[in-house]
Amino acid sequence: MPKGSKNHHSAYAGRSVYIVDGCRTPFLKARGRPGPFSASDLAVQAGRSLLLRQPFAATDIDEVITGCIIPSPDEANIGRLIALRLGCGHKVPGWTVQRNCASGMQSIDSAAKDIASGRADLVLAGGTEAMSHAPLLFKPEMVNWLADFYGRRGLKQTLKVISQFRLQYLAPVISLLRGLNDPLIELSMGKTAEILAERFNISRLEMDEYSVTSHQRVAQAQEKGELEVVPIYDQKGRVYDRDDGVRPDSSVEKLATLKPFFDKKFGKVTAGNSSQVTDGAVMLMLASEDAVKQYDLPVLGCIKDVEWAALDPAQMGLGPAHAVPPLLQRQGLTFKDIDYWEMNEAFATQVLACFAAWKDADYCRNELGLDGPLGDIDPARFNVNGGAVALGHPVGASGARIVLHLLEVMRRQGAKRGVASICIGGGQGGAMLLEAPE
Repeated sequence: MPKGSKNHHSAYAGRSVYIVDGCRTPFLKARGRPGPFSASDLAVQAGRSLLLRQPFAATDIDEVITGCIIPSPDEANIGRLIALRLGCGHKVPGWTVQRNCASGMQSIDSAAKDIASGRADLVLAGGTEAMSHAPLLFKPEMVNWLADFYGRRGLKQTLKVISQFRLQYLAPVISLLRGLNDPLIELSMGKTAEILAERFNISRLEMDEYSVTSHQRVAQAQEKGELEVVPIYDQKGRVYDRDDGVRPDSSVEKLATLKPFFDKKFGKVTAGNSSQVTDGAVMLMLASEDAVKQYDLPVLGCIKDVEWAALDPAQMGLGPAHAVPPLLQRQGLTFKDIDYWEMNEAFATQVLACFAAWKDADYCRNELGLDGPLGDIDPARFNVNGGAVALGHPVGASGARIVLHLLEVMRRQGAKRGVASICIGGGQGGAMLLEAPE
């Protein structure tokens, strides 16, 4: 059995931890050039809307924790920058966490541990990413040439350095593509998705059908006002109030016309059945029981447990398949005990592969250390309002989005338990067990 599976208790020894409120910006699709907001801009707009709803002042918060993996050069320790821009004051610490795709979930876990241990009572936590602002970099040859140029002395040396310049030195390195490429196994995240499609015999049609469902569910949620989006404004006064990568008219026929992106000759993974490159932020307010009572705060839910797992980076999309079983076993729960599920849709293939792994007796025994297959998850209780294939995956924010949205779904449906899970580039998985307030 997986480690820790026999201990039926919360992962947080000490006080209970509650999520009392949260909101997010619209997720804005990257369209070839930097978007209108930096990562801190996004987090500040989401955080400001959240704080304005609270009965306490920003200076009453004990700390601010933010997940982000590609802050700009002007956003060093972006968590502290966000705290100051939100008016939390000089005495409220702010810090930043980075667990790749799960950075937003890690920020919640870090906040929960501080509350449970008694170090904090109110923590603003979440994640942000402006992927469209990922910089273009110089190649090492250009960097070395510039070093020689700035270090030159005299006309003779200047002419020599200039003569050594080559036009190809100016070809940029796209940092976003480098960041989405695993440095050890030298595979892009998309190619790891192709590996899963091959391993579990997932067809192109299955991927595209799943993607269409994701877009349709998000579009329906938008029309019903079931997403936790607050409008944001750029410096020119333009308003952004909807996730703009959603395609309500998506169809299997349209997706079938797209060519494979990562393995152009034999692949099945396309831009249409993958998550989009997106800018967005999510902020949540976590509180201790003492703070809930002091400020008479409404409670969305309680964080019961969390699990972080690791696996072969070449199959990183199976991270949820590895993180969820020990989480449930530690609490003495099965799939049937979970009312609703949220899983980040890095790729349609990745979600389908997790489903297949949980149903595969050999995989469950050999890879997860279980006695047999875990079974099926009811599709009607899984990502009920769609996911990242339609919304996009601003890497630092997605882990926080699925936690917040799961709590909102549970609230609407009067549900008791939910699990949010996410795969993580580099070969990890995260899962969080949430319970409705008593």
